[in-house]
Amino acid sequence: NCTKAICVEDNVVQVIPIICNPPPKPTCSNGLSPVPVIDEDGCCWHWECDCYCTGWGDPHYMTFDGLYYSYQGNCTYVLVEEINKKVDNFGVYIDNYHCDARDVVSCPRTLIVRHETQEVRIATVQPNTLQVEVTVNKQPVALPYKKFGVSIYESGINRVVEIPELKMNVTYNGLSFSIRMPYSLFGNNTQGQCGTCNNNTADDCRLPNGDIAENCETMADHWQVVDPSKPQCSPGLVPTKTPSTTPAQPCKESSICELIWGSVFKPCHEFVQPEKYYAACVFDSCVVPGLDLECSSLQIYAATCADQGVCIDWRDHTKGVCSYKCPSNKEYRACGPVKELTCRTSQQNETSTKQVEGCFCPNGTMRYDSSVDVCVKTCGMMPYAFGFHFGERFTVDCQDCICLEGGQGIVCGPHKCPQHDKITCEGEGFYKVNEVNPEDACCPVVTCKCNTSFCTAKAPKCALGFEVHSFIPSGQCCPVYQCVPKGVCVHQNAEFMPNSSVFVDKCQTCFCTNEVNVNTQLNIISCKHVPCNTNCQPGYELQPVKGECCGRCVQTKCIIHAGNNAELILSPGEFKNDPRNNCTIYSCVDVHNQLISSTSEITCPAFNEESCKPGTVSFLPNGCCKTCAPLDSRTPCSVRQREDFIVYQGCRSVDRVVMTECEGTCGTFSLYSAEANSMDHSCSCCRETKTTVKDVELKCPTGETISHKYIYVESCSCQDTEC
Repeated sequence: NCTKAICVEDNVVQVIPIICNPPPKPTCSNGLSPVPVIDEDGCCWHWECDCYCTGWGDPHYMTFDGLYYSYQGNCTYVLVEEINKKVDNFGVYIDNYHCDARDVVSCPRTLIVRHETQEVRIATVQPNTLQVEVTVNKQPVALPYKKFGVSIYESGINRVVEIPELKMNVTYNGLSFSIRMPYSLFGNNTQGQCGTCNNNTADDCRLPNGDIAENCETMADHWQVVDPSKPQCSPGLVPTKTPSTTPAQPCKESSICELIWGSVFKPCHEFVQPEKYYAACVFDSCVVPGLDLECSSLQIYAATCADQGVCIDWRDHTKGVCSYKCPSNKEYRACGPVKELTCRTSQQNETSTKQVEGCFCPNGTMRYDSSVDVCVKTCGMMPYAFGFHFGERFTVDCQDCICLEGGQGIVCGPHKCPQHDKITCEGEGFYKVNEVNPEDACCPVVTCKCNTSFCTAKAPKCALGFEVHSFIPSGQCCPVYQCVPKGVCVHQNAEFMPNSSVFVDKCQTCFCTNEVNVNTQLNIISCKHVPCNTNCQPGYELQPVKGECCGRCVQTKCIIHAGNNAELILSPGEFKNDPRNNCTIYSCVDVHNQLISSTSEITCPAFNEESCKPGTVSFLPNGCCKTCAPLDSRTPCSVRQREDFIVYQGCRSVDRVVMTECEGTCGTFSLYSAEANSMDHSCSCCRETKTTVKDVELKCPTGETISHKYIYVESCSCQDTEC
């Protein structure tokens, strides 16, 4: 009881009260007042800055820490999730849609709150209105609703979702939303479009991977969630472009926006800064004029002021643009109670000082019950117009009631639910869930639900060119995974779509075909070698070139242009006579990988055909010079001179050189020897008997001059030789 006992000595115990010193009041980055929070000991208290996020208009956001930005995505996004998951299946989400004909800006359409086994959806019935409907697990529910730790009720123009265990509430009215969460439970542990709640705007633009984006407009697009009703949306798509806030023509903002700076809202200026709400109002009136979206900026500003204890009655100052009409049995109040008193709650003490705008029972009347929207003057009686007769039984707020004459009028008791067979949920992934019974909303029914997060089988990591496909067999919860081909080609750890080019190497042109390899299940890559020239001119051969795709024609033989346009092809070391003149000889040599051709002329000795016997004229072995057997006498063996060029290893003499040779007839016979009884042979040939060595200078193709020695015959004679 906020006292402290101290053992002094000898069983002397001193009991003193705990003294609480007033804690210093911090400054909240969102500009709102801090709230007092009781310490764990239950005696003292401290200040905390609540996590308070709002969104309105087309839409504009104010993060938990007060950072303002606008974002026009038309998908479903995470507003709040925990970074480190402590609450099962917890999160707040927003479904946005394009709310103008040009698809320029977006508006909120549905607010989604998930907590454990329940999903609450508050959906706008008609665009840009305050008409909403509430469903729990896709079933419409009547308000107030309270089940499994979630409470939903009406509060003025708002629908409020409260989770008492988490001390949080979420409000939505079709045009704006607000989320309030205690710092003690969610500090430094929130992520999504509402940012990180830590009283520091520097990290509000946090991405799902933990990085911080340059701006929250970029960040917001990364918080898409899979929504089957929006197949065009998927996490990771190209970020949504923000529309320009500069209109095509000069824009004068709506006069309604000026109310924010005027005397109407002046009492709130010192509690909630108006700059960001004014900027949002100007944006809406200039970018999407005619939709009256600027009313939402004034409405959320007034609601934030009311949250801080300042009531602003502003709608009558908008000249009917932002008017709000109530049913005939209700009256509009800018500052009504957060929870309207009813006949059942009138005796309870309402301690909340906060107020909200909405439609309330007129003065002098009271709402009969939170679930019976009828204003009565006397709580003990119910108007006949409501439809209950004396003795009639009905169910209200999950109680069985009877309308009695006299006394309190209506007597109620707990609603009795019928007995059902016990349900067991078998199979991996199934679990029991209490759901609202559409036939009797007060009696939940137990059903088996599937939660794939309970499944132990994980999606496999498929090889390149394959992707995971899953299917859930009939009657089961957990998916079965298999890797199926994508219909692509794979090369060097990369995937290629059919008909796209594939780089294999520079010498091939390849593309991905639609044909499938039956063994690998991957598409086949078809390649063709780049076109090359394979025809070479005579004397040239195609040889490969290192590092090149095509070979090159390289000269490997000498090309000699003879007379009459004749062309001779000679290999290195080859000699060939002129086709029309056997006295001309062409040759080809390879000197240091350079082909050199040369021409030699044969000089014939003097020849007189008349001295030849008829039929004895013939050519010498060189095919150029003529010879015959002489008529008169044999030509003696002697030295004959001739002039010709000397060619040696591709080098040639500059001028013709006098060279000598032995030529003549020597005795040669073959006769029978009676004594030996065989043929005797005698052979003699004309050969050199004396020679000398002479020098001559040769000119080479390289321009170099070399000295060359050759043999010069001085004398000849007939010499015996073996036959």
